Amino acid sequence: MTQPFNFEQALKDLQAGKNLTGKDSILGPLIKQLTEAALQAELEQHLAHDEQPNRKKKIQASHYKTIT
Repeated sequence: MTQPFNFEQALKDLQAGKNLTGKDSILGPLIKQLTEAALQAELEQHLAHDEQPNRKKKIQASHYKTIT
């Protein structure tokens, strides 16, 4: 995982005139950190739900009628 966002350094960079957004920007590392955390949480939640059986994929004999 990436290093924590350094707010003090971000403030110094902003005062020095560095771009706030865009490539190699001040907020770039923070946006990356937030995006990675959100994706990780979404993946963990998705995997937790996959452990439960999927009722729609199960074929039950009672749903089909045979012609005799």
